[in-house]
Amino acid sequence: MSHSAAPKTLEALRNFKFERILNEDSLTHSIIFLGSLPEPEGDGEVHAIIRLEKTALDPNQIPSIFHSLGGVEKIELEQSTDIYTWMFGWLGQGREQDLKINIICPATEYSKQEQFIVRETPELYESVVKPYIDAFPPSRTQWVENILSGRSEQEKVLISNPDFMILPDMKWDLKTISSLYLVAIAQDRTIRSLRDLRKEHNVLLKSIRDEAAQIAYERWGLGKGSLRMFVHYQPSYYHFHVHIVNANYNGLLGMSVGQAHLLDDIISLLEIDTDESLGVFQRMTLTYGLGDQHGLYQGLQAALR
Repeated sequence: MSHSAAPKTLEALRNFKFERILNEDSLTHSIIFLGSLPEPEGDGEVHAIIRLEKTALDPNQIPSIFHSLGGVEKIELEQSTDIYTWMFGWLGQGREQDLKINIICPATEYSKQEQFIVRETPELYESVVKPYIDAFPPSRTQWVENILSGRSEQEKVLISNPDFMILPDMKWDLKTISSLYLVAIAQDRTIRSLRDLRKEHNVLLKSIRDEAAQIAYERWGLGKGSLRMFVHYQPSYYHFHVHIVNANYNGLLGMSVGQAHLLDDIISLLEIDTDESLGVFQRMTLTYGLGDQHGLYQGLQAALR
């Protein structure tokens, strides 16, 4: 496009004719799209590419973000559980949803965390990690029980059967397909984490994989290879669940090496496992990153000295 054809006013931009979206990036909150603008002279049109990105918040605004003029002027509750609340905020009238507001209350970890790498042997799991998981307060997963028992979120459930449920993750805005985020929650309360998986659980895992792919295709037109499915270790709560996200959703902290284990890899490991007494996840050493505010930190540090 020649320099003289570049629009310099809002009035000129209103002549833009949209053609198609080229890219969406949920990490930078940006979108790139193609269209055309009138030639400055003559009756023709020239192609133009426009990139829109939401600007960063001003840190000086944060202390009064919910109180002063120029801060959040409207909120809309999306979902709330015993501990977690999700809502959207608007920074002015007549705007789109400017902010996703995620609240953890009561919060038990509230300092910036330093990460360290743990090599968790089966012995370390048995002596430190398993007792921690067994003592995990039931109140922290009551919201999961409410979903599985039908007391909450039933209007959002996409798939429900005797083995698991699939529903949108509370962090998803339910409309931006590039950042699609679902979660599958197992009904089996004895599977607390990756360590509990055995070969017989592959029926469950494959069913989750197949059903998630089917619902993503039927609802949002996402075909084969469009989903990334993974399991966290350590997870944020100790009731087995699988994260299901759009394969183009980049930048999620929860997808880092040392936390996320691909569902396909888990299934494959269980398929080739030959030990009948202990499964592969009971025998292997798991390496992962852990923050120094995590409840396991002190016990693991003491054991690793």
